[in-house]
Amino acid sequence: MQRYDRTVYLKQLLGRFGRFAAVGGVATALHYLLLVALVELFGVDEILSSAIAFSISSVANYFLNFYLTFAADLPHRQALPKFVLVAGLGLVVNTLCFTLLLPFLPYLLAQAGATLVTLASNFLLQQFWIYRGPQWNS
Repeated sequence: MQRYDRTVYLKQLLGRFGRFAAVGGVATALHYLLLVALVELFGVDEILSSAIAFSISSVANYFLNFYLTFAADLPHRQALPKFVLVAGLGLVVNTLCFTLLLPFLPYLLAQAGATLVTLASNFLLQQFWIYRGPQWNS
């Protein structure tokens, strides 16, 4: 890859990451809203609440990323099964991190730590596996 191509590639990748982070912010806000509602209003266990909220917000995350971040040319029948696997992995990572942090932190701070850990892995898996195209993976 020539130097110019690398520069263009990095700019595109950073732009895509910015859109990914914005979409993730919306999904994360939904996750936290559901988490707080389940814990505070309905008295659901924090770990179960986090898992439920993560799962529901993943649906919003899929559609927003499909259309806005990655502008996928793939049909849903190709992208969705991969996304479900990545979301499942994200659910495991999120729940594990949340469970490990919860004894030491209030539940919202524990969730913040879990959110940070899942951000990088989700982006990389979505970028280079789910929505990959030749322009991103050459």
